[in-house]
Amino acid sequence: MAAPPRGNTGHSVYFITASTFQKRSLFQSERMAQLFIEVLQHYRRQGKYLLHEFVLMPDHFHVLITPTITLERALQLIKGGFSFRATKELGFGGEIWQTSFYDRRVGDIKEYRAFREYIHRNPVKRGLVGELGDYAYSSAGRGFVLDGLPQRLKPVSMSA
Repeated sequence: MAAPPRGNTGHSVYFITASTFQKRSLFQSERMAQLFIEVLQHYRRQGKYLLHEFVLMPDHFHVLITPTITLERALQLIKGGFSFRATKELGFGGEIWQTSFYDRRVGDIKEYRAFREYIHRNPVKRGLVGELGDYAYSSAGRGFVLDGLPQRLKPVSMSA
């Protein structure tokens, strides 16, 4: 298994949002949430994308990723990989995801930081936790393996 490339891959960073089918709260279960994070990390380790930030909410997720394959294929792996494993390993039946997703290309460091802040604050804003970093299914917490800021978005000076 190849490690994902680090630093500047020449690919764009994207802010992605995808929702569960009919906005059902599927990720309130520890088993479902842990499985999603396992899938997210699995494809990261396979080098399909660089994972910069994420949050898994009860009915949707947000990620900041740099795909090393097409964006559509990266999302197909995340959503499809999770659906396959949830059915096989957890016996889940039924639709899991809305067919579409929202994507926004990140233009600069200021925009990246705004999306990162949005991702980190989402569980607090929704009343799931009181403090940043207290939510178990977010990169704002500790213990998740993430990829560094892409070279093209790194600040030019130390004060940036």
